[in-house]
Amino acid sequence: MKTIKWPVKKQELQSNHFDSTMWNDFKFRDDDIVISTYAKSGTTWVQQIVSQLIFNGETGLPVAEMSPWVDLRVPPKHVKLPAIEAQNHRRFLKTHLPVENLNFSPKAKYIYIGRDGRDVIWSMYHHHLNANDKFYEALNESPGLVGPKIERPGDSVVEYYHEWLDKDGYPIWSLWDNVNSWWAIKDLPNVLMLHFNNLKKDMPGEIRKIAAFLDIPIDESKWNDILTHCSFEYMKENAAESAPLGGAFWEGGAKTFINKGTNGRWKDLLSEEEAAKYDKIASEKLLPECARWLKTGEY
Repeated sequence: MKTIKWPVKKQELQSNHFDSTMWNDFKFRDDDIVISTYAKSGTTWVQQIVSQLIFNGETGLPVAEMSPWVDLRVPPKHVKLPAIEAQNHRRFLKTHLPVENLNFSPKAKYIYIGRDGRDVIWSMYHHHLNANDKFYEALNESPGLVGPKIERPGDSVVEYYHEWLDKDGYPIWSLWDNVNSWWAIKDLPNVLMLHFNNLKKDMPGEIRKIAAFLDIPIDESKWNDILTHCSFEYMKENAAESAPLGGAFWEGGAKTFINKGTNGRWKDLLSEEEAAKYDKIASEKLLPECARWLKTGEY
């Protein structure tokens, strides 16, 4: 039998958003679920799906509170970790870290969601443009800031896109490092690779795939409820349950946080040359099959 080589943490990552040391004192349980993305790739959607599977189609679940972003540096460790430890349901946690910055548990289940980086950055621009002063104060003024402060973006999403590409993920973090690290472990038995496109194309099929991976039997009498509660329309209408702090960090509240859930908005604003710039860099930074998967959802 082939011995599995499990990932080992190689370094810490601390920034205006991250404090990877949160994981150093985290106590795993054998049935923990970790939901990971670069960001703006369907994280909240998959958190909602997992909550519906665990709680069998219940309504009114405070998903953002139940599924915290562990490596976000606010609130601090002494506040966050005891709150997670006190949870008595099957835990489903969120990370945006590359694998080499995580404490990886062989017994936990990891779900990684990919999305074309151009769709990601259009969503991220909306996320940062509509964030309010409380959002920027929480990240920039709270103790423990490492590196430069994060600033509100300018008026041009196209300029934001080019700066993000030219500066390897500025003003947040590198897409390529994140995707490469998870692609490298995609064949581990406790890792499931999902893609935003496939969730859009066949949500019922993808939910059943997630359920099987998590060893959660589906109660068919609740199946229609689960599908309804995982729809974009339901999540938009009940956005306060999914948005961090009920949407308090965004102008317009939680419904601003749950934005459009659509792909291809960049096609109306980027020239062919500008769009191709992303493909060229992706081909340089990623393996061909990884670049194809990230763009299309196809292996």
